[in-house]
Amino acid sequence: MSTGAGSVAVVVAEEIGVPSWDLYELSIPFTVFGKPQPDLSDHWYDLRLCATGEREGSGSEFGLALRTPYGLEGLAGADTVIVTSVPDACVEEGRPLTPGLTDALRAAHAAGARMVSLCTGAFALAEAGLLDGRRATAHWMHTAQLAARYPKVTVDDSVLYVDDGDVLTSAGLTAGVDLCLHLVRRDLGAHVANQLARRMVVPAHRPGGQAQFIDLSVPETDDAGLGPVLDWARARLDRPLTVDDLARRAAMSPRTFYRRLRAATGTTPLQWLLNQRLARAQSLLESTDLPVERIGELSGLGTANNLRHHFLKQVGVSPGDYRRSFFSRRPAG
Repeated sequence: MSTGAGSVAVVVAEEIGVPSWDLYELSIPFTVFGKPQPDLSDHWYDLRLCATGEREGSGSEFGLALRTPYGLEGLAGADTVIVTSVPDACVEEGRPLTPGLTDALRAAHAAGARMVSLCTGAFALAEAGLLDGRRATAHWMHTAQLAARYPKVTVDDSVLYVDDGDVLTSAGLTAGVDLCLHLVRRDLGAHVANQLARRMVVPAHRPGGQAQFIDLSVPETDDAGLGPVLDWARARLDRPLTVDDLARRAAMSPRTFYRRLRAATGTTPLQWLLNQRLARAQSLLESTDLPVERIGELSGLGTANNLRHHFLKQVGVSPGDYRRSFFSRRPAG
């Protein structure tokens, strides 16, 4: 196993090269894990590309050739293994996967690797038996096929990604970004993940359907009228705020404000406020040594007991455990 944030082995299941329509998913782990970010964390990921076909790659008329020194043996010792996609023929026609791939995936998981799929990569994890008895997802266009072919898998087509601890799956395209940033958040904390997302010009966190992780509810629609009031509220999280206060500030009726915020963020005004307060508490736990009582006040969650209650319910751990996990990893200053 690698030191630091860990080693990441990205599996390319294509045998001739990478088709142009699969390049997006393949680029995601390279963008998130492949470039060191020394100003965000002293420890970053060690990434390697593992090809299942010809390593020097003969390419194809519709994609790119691969040139990598790693084959399936590169999965050995990886902390995280990511399968970005599988050939269309394996999904649509049931063609067998590259010989040895499922064995290599099983061996990596048995050795303790965290297994991840983006889009149709879920078919490889399912074929290896790693999704049996688990909840999983894939691109919505393929979830019916996944469920029919692998009845032991509980397929959920309504979520962006599913975190089942040591096995994680995501839907297609931008949902892969969400899942990879979610992994950074798990490994290095919310601050690092948020700053990296900012550099990538993507939402800091979209919910994967897992209640224990906080949705920052970045507006998904172009509703310029909400921006100023949301910024105003974020600057006053330590004060009592109601839906009426926000609606009044936005010069809307409470009913109109509720409808527009729900359309823009996918959540209610009260849930949005709670999410923002929990995110503020996360940041303070990571970046300061303030007592929990003071963090409860500054985040607007009130007493230490109230902070612990919401933190345990939404994040899944106590504020103290969260601080012990991420405080020492915060950037200097």
